[in-house]
Amino acid sequence: MNIVVYCGASIGNNTIYKSAAEELAKWIADNNHRLIYGGGKVGLMGILANKVIEYGGEVTGIIPTFLVDRELSHDNLTNLVIVNSMSERKNKMIELGDCYIALPGGPGTLEEISEVISWARIGQHSNPCILFNKGGYYDNLQRFFDDMINSAFLSELDRKYTLFSNSTQEIEDFINNYVSPQPRSY
Repeated sequence: MNIVVYCGASIGNNTIYKSAAEELAKWIADNNHRLIYGGGKVGLMGILANKVIEYGGEVTGIIPTFLVDRELSHDNLTNLVIVNSMSERKNKMIELGDCYIALPGGPGTLEEISEVISWARIGQHSNPCILFNKGGYYDNLQRFFDDMINSAFLSELDRKYTLFSNSTQEIEDFINNYVSPQPRSY
């Protein structure tokens, strides 16, 4: 299975974020999944890729030329795909993915996981969307999703298609039991 992981190009200020990247990398490699990620060698992205490689897993990076030009691309991946833009990068990652997981990150990570959650609701893919919530990083976002239900912008059924979890076992169970949503109708 191709596991797309969105995460920060920084490591953050809490060691739990690095530990989460390492834990997710081990889970990916131990289960013979392939990592699809942003292609960088820095921050949580670099840690994640390095650990999947260290554990014997396959890693495909998707990176735009302007980041390659800044010497940010990882040079030891199974496969590196260079694209022209961030939009092309996101679309290629979505195309290759069987599942989408967000580790901690900044606005880019939030934008990417939000996009795939939104696209699932309208039938543009049928894959699980997960926020790896180690250390409670995504607690506020989880509450915001619940507020969307309370404000009638998200149905309780649609909310169940997105997992917030701090457990790789729970993530695995969610993936294995996932039934894709029916496209939203109006």
